[in-house]
Amino acid sequence: MKTIEEEIKQETFVSYQQKAVLSVLVTANWIRLIQGRLFKKQGISPEQYNVLRILRGQRGAAIGVNGIQERMLDKNSNASRLIDKLVEKKLVDRKGCPNDRRQVEVFITEAGKELLATLDVQVNNWEKESALLSQEEAEQLNQLLNKLRITFN
Repeated sequence: MKTIEEEIKQETFVSYQQKAVLSVLVTANWIRLIQGRLFKKQGISPEQYNVLRILRGQRGAAIGVNGIQERMLDKNSNASRLIDKLVEKKLVDRKGCPNDRRQVEVFITEAGKELLATLDVQVNNWEKESALLSQEEAEQLNQLLNKLRITFN
């Protein structure tokens, strides 16, 4: 893998903070690309994978589209459109809410759970194979990234 300087063909930065932010962005895009290739083999996008994981986390309980949208990693994703595509693939099901006819409840299907189980193995294998960070380094990185998000929120 290239250094950030090599990756974006820039030798100097205004500050170490600017370099760090750019490095986070480039690395995040690299991870999305790699994971996207895994998901594409299974016929889904990273955003659809995110929806499936959110639904699995509900442990069988219903969740509305707005609840899914709030939990999405990419807040600009169109949760309704993603759910429509997952319904077509029979990975999720949606039903009208008995308390509010305008609301729709979404559930993961058994096929969705099976696909996630397959992807869990592949993602975990990729993470182990590409584990360039020790546990301590990963913990430190998580702390620093949390600090960054808290600062920008």
